[in-house]
Amino acid sequence: MRRKLAAGNWKMNGTGRNLVEIETLARDHAESVVDLILCPPATLIERAARVAGPVLIGGQDCHAEASGAHTGDISALQLRDAGARAVILGHSERREAHEEDSAMVREKARAAHAENLTAIICVGETLAQREAQNTLDIIGAQLSLSVPDSATGHNTVIAYEPIWAIGTGKVPSTDQIGEVHDFIRSRLERRFGAGVGRSVRLLYGGSVKPDNAAQIFAVSNVDGALVGGASLRAADFSPIVAALEATA
Repeated sequence: MRRKLAAGNWKMNGTGRNLVEIETLARDHAESVVDLILCPPATLIERAARVAGPVLIGGQDCHAEASGAHTGDISALQLRDAGARAVILGHSERREAHEEDSAMVREKARAAHAENLTAIICVGETLAQREAQNTLDIIGAQLSLSVPDSATGHNTVIAYEPIWAIGTGKVPSTDQIGEVHDFIRSRLERRFGAGVGRSVRLLYGGSVKPDNAAQIFAVSNVDGALVGGASLRAADFSPIVAALEATA
């Protein structure tokens, strides 16, 4: 049975004084029946890993190369060395602002796998693509090109984040979420076989809040959430984790 997962993406937020939020979350969910991952800025990874207890720490991106002349970048090897155990890849903010395509995401995922990092690979459509009824075509192409052949249930998580729902307060209907998650599951099973395809955890992300988490977690093939703003404070993230724990 797939173990549920609640992951938090702090994005470009947080300094050392915010580490207390990780300590609080770790204390409040010390014996959680679900997995917890928090991805703070790279500047906090090593310090976060020291205080995180059962909470795994992840990075927000990595380079495809292990080292080299890549000013400002960070490699999967460096993330692992700093204490990270996972990394978010292909987030829409990276795809758009940094012009990352799915082929680049795939190479980064390969690098993450080589360093025993769990790759949390993001996929999602724009509002225009959804209104044009192209959602499944977009998700299918992103899955095909972003997920490497080395993917397994141990080293890969897929996060569906409709771009139009990220940070907007807008949330797809449960039927819309279910349609996409069922589609992702079927595509993974078709490509990797039933065993691997069923073992990869599928997260929903996009304006997940304490007041809608339980409804989202009741949807077919939703194994947890990738949470943005609500993961910055333990007081906001903890109820989401609790809602997921109630389904485990």
